[in-house]
Amino acid sequence: MKNNQIWICLLGTMLLTGISTEAQSPSKKSIKHTKHKEVSMTTSAANKEVIQSLYEHGLNQRNRQVLTALVSSDYTAISGKRGVEGFEETILALLKAFPDAKWEMRELISEGDKVVVRQSVHGTQTAPFQNIKATRKTIETNAIVIYQLKDGKIISSQILTDRLGFLQQLGVLPVDLSTVSVKAKNEQQVTFIDKFFVPKAAKEEFHQRVVINRNFIKELPGFVKDVVYEHTDENGNLSCITVATWESQQALDHAKQVVQAEYKKEGFNPFDMFTRLGITMDRSVYEEVGSN
Repeated sequence: MKNNQIWICLLGTMLLTGISTEAQSPSKKSIKHTKHKEVSMTTSAANKEVIQSLYEHGLNQRNRQVLTALVSSDYTAISGKRGVEGFEETILALLKAFPDAKWEMRELISEGDKVVVRQSVHGTQTAPFQNIKATRKTIETNAIVIYQLKDGKIISSQILTDRLGFLQQLGVLPVDLSTVSVKAKNEQQVTFIDKFFVPKAAKEEFHQRVVINRNFIKELPGFVKDVVYEHTDENGNLSCITVATWESQQALDHAKQVVQAEYKKEGFNPFDMFTRLGITMDRSVYEEVGSN
C-alpha cells in the first residue's frame, strides 16, 4: 500500500515538473516575434532620427547635401520629378517667396517605416507665391506630414496643410468667411430709386400712398430693404426720395409685375394721381459701385 502511494506521488511530481518546464521554456514563435519587435523598434528609432536631421539640418540650415543623403532616388513628386529634385521642388518655391522660412516640429511619431510630423512653418512673404502677390505679411501655417522610409531614406511624403489659415493670414481670404458670401450676394443686388417733387397741398395723400406701397413690397420675394428720405422747402413743398433694394434684377422685375397687378386690382392709376396733384417723378435703377 505504501509502495502504491509512493509511485503515485512520484508520478504526480513528474507530471507537474514537466508542465512547469514547458510553460517556462519560450517557444520559437515567441522568440521570433520578440526579435521582430526589437528590429521594428530599432527601425522606427532610426527613421525618427532621419526626419529630425531633415528638419534641423536639411530644411532649416538649407543644406542640400543633407537632403541628398536623406532622400531616396526612388522618391517621386506629384509633378513626376524624382529623387531630391522632386522632394525640394515645393520647398524651393516656398523659400523663394518666404526666404526666412523656418520649420518647427511640434510632434513626431514613428512607427515601422512611417514617420508622422505635426509641423509649423513661420516666414514673411517677400515675393509672389502661387499667383499671390508679395504681401510682406508674416505667417505661421500648420501641417501634418507623413513620411515613408526605406533603408534609412525617404521614399514618399504626404502633406495635409492648413491652406485656409494660410490664405487668411496673407489677407487673400477674410477671417470671417461669411463676408465672402455676403459680398457675392450684394454684388447681385439692384437699387430702385424714385425721386418725387410733391406740392404742399398734395403731401398728405402722397404720404398715404407711400405707406401703402412700402407695406406691400416688403412682403414680396427678393425684397432686401427700403429707405425714404424727405426734405421740405421754405414754401412747404416736399422733395422725397424712396430707395428700395432687391436681391437681383430678376427679383425687381417680378416685383414690378406684382405691383402693377395690385394697382389694377385696386383700380389705382399712379399717373392719374400724379397729374391730378401736380407731383413730378424721376425713376431709375442703380447699381452700387464698390470702393477701391
